[in-house]
Amino acid sequence: MNSEVFCVIFINLMIDLHTHSLFSDGALVPAELVRRAVVRGYEAIAITDHADSSNIDFIIPRIIRAAEDLSGLMPITVIPGIELTHVPPKSIKALVNQARRLGAKIIVVHGESPVEPVAEGTNRAAIAAGVDILAHPGFITAQDASFAARKGVFLEITSRSGHSLTNGHVAKTALKAGARLALDTDAHEPDDLIDDSFAEKVLFGAGLSAKECAAAFRNSREIVNRVLGG
Repeated sequence: MNSEVFCVIFINLMIDLHTHSLFSDGALVPAELVRRAVVRGYEAIAITDHADSSNIDFIIPRIIRAAEDLSGLMPITVIPGIELTHVPPKSIKALVNQARRLGAKIIVVHGESPVEPVAEGTNRAAIAAGVDILAHPGFITAQDASFAARKGVFLEITSRSGHSLTNGHVAKTALKAGARLALDTDAHEPDDLIDDSFAEKVLFGAGLSAKECAAAFRNSREIVNRVLGG
């Protein structure tokens, strides 16, 4: 990558809309997760812990409380969210609606990653439900990518080991269909958080051009503005 490429991308600060705290299987309390994101140079972070019908009403109010406290005390925007994970496709729409009623600002669905036994049809059901981000959608079909484009659902490029195996496929399929991409970490541990320089490498590694990489950064900012009413 030449200096011109870095000039195109490096003006962007990291926005990460898919992370986990100890409210699910993350290692950190929200305060430490957010503090570490500040040190990494983050502009915004969403806390999107794993949920299904058993815990969604427990997690969301607590993430909202943490987000409100931390956004006012740290130089970063903290957004309360949720990741619906391994739920049956037929349950997704109802849980999305419940999450929105409970106050989640970012709704992520755990997509059909190649490294986990996610139920077939999850990608399609998440898109139909109008989630904000379909995380690590694996070998997403051209039809589902086109559906995501029509529904305004963002498809995730991830820095997460394992899930990232299909980044190239996701990027190629999304761009051909006109679906928009967003980069996230799916952070569970402190070292999963990345800076904007490493984010560039993930995006270029997925086969994106400099212009497409810059668009992915803008897409994340657009999601933030949309869910916060900016």
